[in-house]
Amino acid sequence: MSFPPVQDQLALLLRGVVDVHVKAELEERLTESYKSGKPLRVKAGFDPTRPDLHVGHSVLMAKMRQFQDLGHTAILLVGEFTAMVGDPTGQNDLRPRLTREDVQASAKTYTEQAFKILDKDRTELRTNSEWLDKLTAASMVELMARMTVSRMLERNDFAKRYAEQKPIFQHEFLYPLLQGYDSVALENDVELGGTDQLFNLLVGRDIMPKYGKRPQIVITTPLLEGTDAKIENGKLVGKKMSKSAGNYIGLTEPATDIFRKVMQIDDDVIFRYFELLSTRSNAELEALKADRAAGKNPMEIKALFARELVTRLHDAAAAEAAEAAFKNVYSKDAVPDDVAEHTFATDGPTLWIAKALVLAGLVKSSGEGKRLVEQGGVEVDQARITDGQFQLQKGTSYLLRVGSKNRRFARVHVA
Repeated sequence: MSFPPVQDQLALLLRGVVDVHVKAELEERLTESYKSGKPLRVKAGFDPTRPDLHVGHSVLMAKMRQFQDLGHTAILLVGEFTAMVGDPTGQNDLRPRLTREDVQASAKTYTEQAFKILDKDRTELRTNSEWLDKLTAASMVELMARMTVSRMLERNDFAKRYAEQKPIFQHEFLYPLLQGYDSVALENDVELGGTDQLFNLLVGRDIMPKYGKRPQIVITTPLLEGTDAKIENGKLVGKKMSKSAGNYIGLTEPATDIFRKVMQIDDDVIFRYFELLSTRSNAELEALKADRAAGKNPMEIKALFARELVTRLHDAAAAEAAEAAFKNVYSKDAVPDDVAEHTFATDGPTLWIAKALVLAGLVKSSGEGKRLVEQGGVEVDQARITDGQFQLQKGTSYLLRVGSKNRRFARVHVA
Protein backbone atom coordinates (compact mmCIF):
# COMPACT_ATOMS: atom_id res chain seq x y z
CA MET A 1 0.00 0.00 0.00
CA SER A 2 1.19 3.54 -0.75
CA PHE A 3 1.23 6.13 2.05
CA PRO A 4 1.88 9.90 2.00
CA PRO A 5 5.38 11.04 3.06
CA VAL A 6 6.04 10.48 6.76
CA GLN A 7 6.47 14.17 7.60
CA ASP A 8 3.17 14.99 5.93
CA GLN A 9 1.49 12.28 7.97
CA LEU A 10 3.05 13.55 11.19
CA ALA A 11 1.97 17.14 10.54
CA LEU A 12 -1.65 16.05 10.25
CA LEU A 13 -1.70 13.39 12.98
CA LEU A 14 -0.11 15.66 15.59
CA ARG A 15 -2.48 18.56 14.88
CA GLY A 16 -4.47 19.43 17.97
CA VAL A 17 -3.15 16.56 20.12
CA VAL A 18 -2.06 16.97 23.74
CA ASP A 19 0.21 14.03 24.65
CA VAL A 20 2.39 11.86 22.43
CA HIS A 21 4.34 8.99 24.00
CA VAL A 22 6.66 8.97 22.15
CA LYS A 23 6.88 11.18 19.04
CA ALA A 24 10.19 9.65 17.90
CA GLU A 25 8.65 6.19 18.10
CA LEU A 26 5.62 7.30 16.10
CA GLU A 27 7.89 8.68 13.39
CA GLU A 28 9.87 5.43 13.42
CA ARG A 29 6.72 3.32 13.16
CA LEU A 30 5.33 5.50 10.33
CA THR A 31 8.65 5.21 8.48
CA GLU A 32 8.54 1.42 8.73
CA SER A 33 4.96 1.47 7.48
CA TYR A 34 5.87 3.77 4.59
CA LYS A 35 8.68 1.48 3.49
CA SER A 36 6.84 -1.82 3.94
CA GLY A 37 3.39 -0.74 2.78
CA LYS A 38 1.92 -2.28 5.93
CA PRO A 39 -0.60 -0.01 7.71
CA LEU A 40 -0.36 0.77 11.41
CA ARG A 41 -3.00 -0.68 13.72
CA VAL A 42 -4.63 2.22 15.57
CA LYS A 43 -7.02 1.53 18.44
CA ALA A 44 -9.55 3.67 20.27
CA GLY A 45 -11.66 2.01 22.92
CA PHE A 46 -14.86 3.16 24.56
CA ASP A 47 -17.06 1.90 27.34
CA PRO A 48 -20.65 2.28 26.11
CA THR A 49 -22.01 3.88 29.28
CA ARG A 50 -23.92 6.64 27.44
CA PRO A 51 -26.25 6.16 24.48
CA ASP A 52 -26.08 9.63 22.92
CA LEU A 53 -22.96 11.39 21.73
CA HIS A 54 -22.15 15.01 20.97
CA VAL A 55 -19.48 16.63 18.82
CA GLY A 56 -17.09 16.76 21.80
CA HIS A 57 -17.04 12.97 21.88
CA SER A 58 -16.19 12.88 18.19
CA VAL A 59 -12.79 14.62 18.54
CA LEU A 60 -11.17 11.27 19.25
CA MET A 61 -12.95 9.62 16.33
CA ALA A 62 -11.96 12.49 14.03
CA LYS A 63 -8.31 11.78 14.87
CA MET A 64 -8.86 8.09 14.15
CA ARG A 65 -10.49 9.04 10.85
CA GLN A 66 -7.30 10.92 9.93
CA PHE A 67 -5.34 7.69 10.43
CA GLN A 68 -7.92 5.90 8.27
CA ASP A 69 -7.70 8.47 5.49
CA LEU A 70 -3.91 8.10 5.48
CA GLY A 71 -4.36 4.36 4.87
CA HIS A 72 -3.95 2.91 8.36
CA THR A 73 -6.19 0.38 10.09
CA ALA A 74 -8.68 1.76 12.63
CA ILE A 75 -9.85 -0.52 15.44
CA LEU A 76 -12.96 0.64 17.26
CA LEU A 77 -13.03 -1.35 20.47
CA VAL A 78 -16.25 -1.76 22.41
CA GLY A 79 -15.37 -2.13 26.10
CA GLU A 80 -18.21 -4.54 26.81
CA PHE A 81 -16.32 -6.29 29.63
CA THR A 82 -14.57 -3.21 31.06
CA ALA A 83 -17.82 -1.22 31.11
CA MET A 84 -19.19 -3.75 33.59
CA VAL A 85 -16.11 -3.22 35.78
CA GLY A 86 -16.48 0.57 35.62
CA ASP A 87 -13.76 3.08 34.75
CA PRO A 88 -12.70 4.86 37.97
CA THR A 89 -11.11 7.74 36.02
CA GLY A 90 -12.07 11.05 37.61
CA GLN A 91 -14.34 9.40 40.14
CA ASN A 92 -14.34 10.39 43.80
CA ASP A 93 -16.54 7.43 44.64
CA LEU A 94 -17.30 3.98 43.27
CA ARG A 95 -18.87 4.12 39.81
CA PRO A 96 -22.22 2.27 39.57
CA ARG A 97 -21.95 -1.19 38.03
CA LEU A 98 -23.69 -1.90 34.72
CA THR A 99 -25.18 -5.13 33.44
CA ARG A 100 -24.07 -6.71 30.17
CA GLU A 101 -27.54 -5.99 28.75
CA ASP A 102 -27.18 -2.27 29.61
CA VAL A 103 -23.79 -2.16 27.94
CA GLN A 104 -24.87 -3.98 24.78
CA ALA A 105 -27.87 -1.67 24.31
CA SER A 106 -25.70 1.45 24.63
CA ALA A 107 -23.01 -0.05 22.40
CA LYS A 108 -25.42 -0.42 19.49
CA THR A 109 -26.42 3.24 19.64
CA TYR A 110 -22.84 4.38 20.22
CA THR A 111 -21.40 2.55 17.24
CA GLU A 112 -24.18 3.78 14.94
CA GLN A 113 -23.26 7.34 15.87
CA ALA A 114 -19.50 6.69 15.73
CA PHE A 115 -19.82 5.63 12.10
CA LYS A 116 -21.04 9.12 11.28
CA ILE A 117 -17.35 10.05 11.71
CA LEU A 118 -15.48 6.84 10.94
CA ASP A 119 -15.50 4.98 7.62
CA LYS A 120 -17.45 1.87 8.58
CA ASP A 121 -16.09 -0.17 5.69
CA ARG A 122 -12.52 0.48 6.82
CA THR A 123 -13.08 0.00 10.56
CA GLU A 124 -12.30 -3.15 12.51
CA LEU A 125 -15.06 -3.34 15.14
CA ARG A 126 -14.12 -5.48 18.14
CA THR A 127 -15.35 -6.10 21.69
CA ASN A 128 -13.00 -6.88 24.56
CA SER A 129 -15.31 -9.58 25.89
CA GLU A 130 -13.75 -11.69 23.08
CA TRP A 131 -10.63 -12.21 25.19
CA LEU A 132 -11.44 -10.91 28.67
CA ASP A 133 -14.32 -13.38 29.10
CA LYS A 134 -11.79 -16.15 28.51
CA LEU A 135 -9.21 -15.08 31.10
CA THR A 136 -8.72 -17.77 33.73
CA ALA A 137 -8.08 -17.04 37.39
CA ALA A 138 -4.41 -17.87 36.81
CA SER A 139 -4.27 -15.47 33.85
CA MET A 140 -5.89 -12.73 35.93
CA VAL A 141 -3.34 -13.20 38.72
CA GLU A 142 -0.58 -13.07 36.12
CA LEU A 143 -2.00 -9.81 34.79
CA MET A 144 -2.20 -8.29 38.27
CA ALA A 145 1.44 -9.23 38.84
CA ARG A 146 2.44 -6.85 36.03
CA MET A 147 1.65 -3.71 38.07
CA THR A 148 2.36 -2.52 41.62
CA VAL A 149 -0.11 -0.93 44.03
CA SER A 150 2.18 2.09 44.38
CA ARG A 151 1.99 2.62 40.60
CA MET A 152 -1.79 2.51 40.77
CA LEU A 153 -1.79 5.08 43.57
CA GLU A 154 0.00 7.51 41.26
CA ARG A 155 -3.41 8.14 39.70
CA ASN A 156 -4.83 11.41 40.98
CA ASP A 157 -8.29 10.00 41.66
CA PHE A 158 -6.96 6.99 43.60
CA ALA A 159 -4.45 9.13 45.51
CA LYS A 160 -7.16 11.62 46.44
CA ARG A 161 -9.56 8.96 47.65
CA TYR A 162 -6.78 7.23 49.61
CA ALA A 163 -5.78 10.51 51.29
CA GLU A 164 -9.42 11.24 52.15
CA GLN A 165 -9.86 7.68 53.48
CA LYS A 166 -12.54 6.97 50.91
CA PRO A 167 -12.83 3.34 49.85
CA ILE A 168 -11.00 2.04 46.78
CA PHE A 169 -12.32 -1.34 45.75
CA GLN A 170 -9.95 -3.98 44.42
CA HIS A 171 -11.81 -4.41 41.13
CA GLU A 172 -11.15 -0.71 40.39
CA PHE A 173 -7.42 -1.45 40.30
CA LEU A 174 -8.22 -4.05 37.66
CA TYR A 175 -9.71 -1.56 35.21
CA PRO A 176 -6.45 -0.01 33.87
CA LEU A 177 -4.90 -3.50 33.66
CA LEU A 178 -7.82 -4.88 31.67
CA GLN A 179 -7.70 -1.90 29.32
CA GLY A 180 -3.98 -2.46 28.94
CA TYR A 181 -4.56 -6.14 28.21
CA ASP A 182 -6.81 -5.07 25.31
CA SER A 183 -3.69 -3.70 23.63
CA VAL A 184 -1.85 -6.95 24.30
CA ALA A 185 -4.67 -8.89 22.63
CA LEU A 186 -4.97 -6.56 19.62
CA GLU A 187 -1.22 -5.89 19.19
CA ASN A 188 -1.98 -2.32 18.10
CA ASP A 189 0.74 0.18 17.23
CA VAL A 190 -1.11 3.26 18.51
CA GLU A 191 -3.82 3.86 21.08
CA LEU A 192 -5.87 7.05 21.08
CA GLY A 193 -7.75 8.49 24.04
CA GLY A 194 -8.84 11.65 25.77
CA THR A 195 -6.48 13.45 28.13
CA ASP A 196 -8.40 11.99 31.07
CA GLN A 197 -7.39 8.51 29.88
CA LEU A 198 -3.62 9.10 29.83
CA PHE A 199 -2.88 6.91 32.87
CA ASN A 200 -4.88 3.97 31.50
CA LEU A 201 -3.25 4.28 28.07
CA LEU A 202 0.23 4.32 29.57
CA VAL A 203 -0.55 1.17 31.57
CA GLY A 204 -1.15 -0.54 28.23
CA ARG A 205 2.17 0.80 26.95
CA ASP A 206 3.91 -0.47 30.11
CA ILE A 207 2.55 -4.02 30.15
CA MET A 208 2.76 -4.83 26.43
CA PRO A 209 6.54 -5.56 26.55
CA LYS A 210 5.92 -7.84 29.56
CA TYR A 211 3.85 -10.01 27.23
CA GLY A 212 6.46 -9.86 24.48
CA LYS A 213 4.65 -7.19 22.49
CA ARG A 214 6.04 -3.98 21.06
CA PRO A 215 4.84 -1.06 23.26
CA GLN A 216 2.08 1.06 21.78
CA ILE A 217 2.44 4.76 21.06
CA VAL A 218 -0.04 6.79 23.12
CA ILE A 219 -1.77 9.87 21.71
CA THR A 220 -4.34 11.92 23.61
CA THR A 221 -6.80 14.45 22.25
CA PRO A 222 -8.17 17.41 24.23
CA LEU A 223 -11.65 17.87 25.64
CA LEU A 224 -13.51 20.18 23.28
CA GLU A 225 -14.87 23.40 24.73
CA GLY A 226 -18.59 24.08 24.31
CA THR A 227 -20.32 26.38 21.85
CA ASP A 228 -20.28 29.17 24.45
CA ALA A 229 -16.47 29.31 24.79
CA LYS A 230 -14.67 32.65 24.34
CA ILE A 231 -11.20 34.00 23.70
CA GLU A 232 -10.15 36.18 26.63
CA ASN A 233 -6.72 37.84 26.82
CA GLY A 234 -5.56 35.57 24.02
CA LYS A 235 -6.65 32.40 25.80
CA LEU A 236 -9.52 30.03 25.10
CA VAL A 237 -11.82 29.83 28.10
CA GLY A 238 -15.03 27.94 28.65
CA LYS A 239 -16.54 24.75 30.02
CA LYS A 240 -16.09 21.54 28.11
CA MET A 241 -18.93 20.56 25.82
CA SER A 242 -21.64 18.72 27.73
CA LYS A 243 -25.38 18.24 27.70
CA SER A 244 -25.64 19.38 31.32
CA ALA A 245 -24.01 22.72 30.41
CA GLY A 246 -26.31 23.13 27.39
CA ASN A 247 -23.35 24.02 25.17
CA TYR A 248 -23.29 20.93 22.98
CA ILE A 249 -23.96 19.88 19.38
CA GLY A 250 -25.48 16.41 19.24
CA LEU A 251 -24.40 13.97 16.55
CA THR A 252 -28.01 13.07 15.79
CA GLU A 253 -29.54 16.55 15.96
CA PRO A 254 -31.45 17.92 12.96
CA ALA A 255 -29.22 19.49 10.32
CA THR A 256 -30.75 22.95 10.87
CA ASP A 257 -29.94 22.82 14.60
CA ILE A 258 -26.35 21.74 13.96
CA PHE A 259 -25.83 24.53 11.41
CA ARG A 260 -27.36 27.15 13.71
CA LYS A 261 -25.27 26.09 16.71
CA VAL A 262 -22.05 26.25 14.72
CA MET A 263 -22.91 29.75 13.53
CA GLN A 264 -23.32 30.82 17.17
CA ILE A 265 -19.75 29.82 18.07
CA ASP A 266 -17.44 32.75 18.81
CA ASP A 267 -15.74 34.10 15.69
CA ASP A 268 -12.24 33.21 16.93
CA VAL A 269 -13.15 29.97 18.73
CA ILE A 270 -14.30 28.43 15.44
CA PHE A 271 -10.68 27.72 14.53
CA ARG A 272 -10.45 25.40 17.53
CA TYR A 273 -13.28 23.37 15.97
CA PHE A 274 -11.57 23.42 12.58
CA GLU A 275 -8.33 22.19 14.14
CA LEU A 276 -9.90 19.26 16.01
CA LEU A 277 -12.72 18.21 13.70
CA SER A 278 -12.19 19.44 10.14
CA THR A 279 -10.80 17.29 7.35
CA ARG A 280 -9.17 20.37 5.81
CA SER A 281 -5.39 20.34 5.53
CA ASN A 282 -3.08 22.40 7.72
CA ALA A 283 -2.36 24.65 4.73
CA GLU A 284 -6.07 25.27 4.20
CA LEU A 285 -6.55 26.18 7.86
CA GLU A 286 -3.64 28.63 7.75
CA ALA A 287 -5.18 30.21 4.65
CA LEU A 288 -8.51 30.63 6.45
CA LYS A 289 -6.77 32.28 9.41
CA ALA A 290 -4.98 34.63 7.02
CA ASP A 291 -8.32 35.48 5.40
CA ARG A 292 -9.80 36.22 8.82
CA ALA A 293 -6.86 38.49 9.70
CA ALA A 294 -7.32 40.26 6.37
CA GLY A 295 -10.90 41.10 7.26
CA LYS A 296 -12.98 38.28 5.78
CA ASN A 297 -16.47 38.08 7.29
CA PRO A 298 -16.22 35.51 10.13
CA MET A 299 -19.75 34.32 9.35
CA GLU A 300 -18.49 33.07 5.97
CA ILE A 301 -15.70 31.13 7.69
CA LYS A 302 -18.06 29.61 10.24
CA ALA A 303 -20.43 28.63 7.44
CA LEU A 304 -17.61 26.61 5.86
CA PHE A 305 -17.29 24.53 9.02
CA ALA A 306 -21.04 24.31 9.50
CA ARG A 307 -21.47 22.91 5.99
CA GLU A 308 -18.65 20.42 6.53
CA LEU A 309 -20.04 19.19 9.84
CA VAL A 310 -23.63 18.86 8.63
CA THR A 311 -22.44 17.04 5.50
CA ARG A 312 -20.52 14.59 7.66
CA LEU A 313 -23.36 13.97 10.10
CA HIS A 314 -26.16 14.05 7.49
CA ASP A 315 -25.31 14.68 3.82
CA ALA A 316 -24.54 17.46 1.36
CA ALA A 317 -28.19 18.12 0.52
CA ALA A 318 -29.04 18.54 4.20
CA ALA A 319 -26.13 20.98 4.59
CA GLU A 320 -27.36 23.06 1.67
CA ALA A 321 -30.91 23.14 3.03
CA ALA A 322 -29.72 23.97 6.56
CA GLU A 323 -27.66 26.89 5.28
CA ALA A 324 -30.61 28.23 3.28
CA ALA A 325 -32.88 27.94 6.34
CA PHE A 326 -30.32 29.73 8.51
CA LYS A 327 -29.97 32.61 6.06
CA ASN A 328 -33.73 32.90 5.79
CA VAL A 329 -34.37 33.06 9.52
CA TYR A 330 -31.24 34.51 11.07
CA SER A 331 -29.48 36.51 8.41
CA LYS A 332 -32.67 38.30 7.29
CA ASP A 333 -34.11 38.71 10.79
CA ALA A 334 -37.20 36.77 9.71
CA VAL A 335 -39.60 34.89 11.95
CA PRO A 336 -39.58 31.07 11.61
CA ASP A 337 -42.69 29.37 10.25
CA ASP A 338 -42.87 26.85 13.09
CA VAL A 339 -43.03 29.15 16.14
CA ALA A 340 -44.59 27.36 19.12
CA GLU A 341 -47.92 28.82 20.25
CA HIS A 342 -49.09 29.01 23.89
CA THR A 343 -52.14 30.24 25.76
CA PHE A 344 -51.65 31.28 29.39
CA ALA A 345 -54.42 32.25 31.82
CA THR A 346 -53.97 35.07 34.31
CA ASP A 347 -56.19 36.11 37.24
CA GLY A 348 -55.35 39.78 36.89
CA PRO A 349 -55.52 42.11 33.89
CA THR A 350 -51.89 41.46 32.87
CA LEU A 351 -49.13 38.82 32.79
CA TRP A 352 -45.58 39.74 33.80
CA ILE A 353 -43.17 39.35 30.86
CA ALA A 354 -40.63 37.39 32.92
CA LYS A 355 -43.30 34.87 33.97
CA ALA A 356 -44.49 34.57 30.36
CA LEU A 357 -40.93 33.76 29.24
CA VAL A 358 -40.74 31.00 31.85
CA LEU A 359 -44.13 29.54 30.92
CA ALA A 360 -43.15 29.55 27.24
CA GLY A 361 -39.94 27.68 28.02
CA LEU A 362 -37.70 30.49 26.78
CA VAL A 363 -35.91 30.94 30.12
CA LYS A 364 -35.49 28.77 33.20
CA SER A 365 -36.58 31.29 35.86
CA SER A 366 -38.36 34.62 36.18
CA GLY A 367 -35.16 36.11 37.58
CA GLU A 368 -33.29 35.10 34.44
CA GLY A 369 -36.14 36.47 32.32
CA LYS A 370 -36.12 39.83 34.11
CA ARG A 371 -32.34 40.17 33.71
CA LEU A 372 -32.57 39.25 30.03
CA VAL A 373 -35.22 41.93 29.47
CA GLU A 374 -33.19 44.59 31.27
CA GLN A 375 -30.11 43.65 29.21
CA GLY A 376 -32.01 44.19 25.97
CA GLY A 377 -32.20 40.53 25.05
CA VAL A 378 -35.99 40.30 24.65
CA GLU A 379 -38.32 41.53 21.91
CA VAL A 380 -42.11 41.74 22.04
CA ASP A 381 -43.73 41.94 18.61
CA GLN A 382 -40.26 42.57 17.12
CA ALA A 383 -39.63 45.63 19.35
CA ARG A 384 -36.93 45.45 22.02
CA ILE A 385 -38.03 46.07 25.59
CA THR A 386 -35.85 46.88 28.60
CA ASP A 387 -38.44 47.37 31.36
CA GLY A 388 -38.07 44.40 33.71
CA GLN A 389 -41.66 44.91 34.92
CA PHE A 390 -43.21 44.96 31.45
CA GLN A 391 -46.76 43.52 31.43
CA LEU A 392 -48.62 41.61 28.72
CA GLN A 393 -52.30 42.58 28.49
CA LYS A 394 -55.10 40.02 28.93
CA GLY A 395 -56.94 39.18 25.73
CA THR A 396 -53.93 39.98 23.55
CA SER A 397 -51.47 37.83 21.57
CA TYR A 398 -47.75 38.55 21.37
CA LEU A 399 -44.69 37.33 19.49
CA LEU A 400 -41.84 36.91 21.98
CA ARG A 401 -38.20 36.54 21.04
CA VAL A 402 -35.16 36.05 23.26
CA GLY A 403 -31.47 36.12 22.37
CA SER A 404 -29.53 37.58 19.48
CA LYS A 405 -27.34 34.83 18.07
CA ASN A 406 -29.34 31.99 19.60
CA ARG A 407 -32.79 33.33 18.79
CA ARG A 408 -35.82 31.56 20.21
CA PHE A 409 -39.42 32.48 19.55
CA ALA A 410 -42.86 31.87 21.04
CA ARG A 411 -46.35 33.17 20.30
CA VAL A 412 -48.23 33.85 23.54
CA HIS A 413 -51.93 34.56 24.02
CA VAL A 414 -52.87 35.94 27.44
CA ALA A 415 -56.31 34.60 28.39
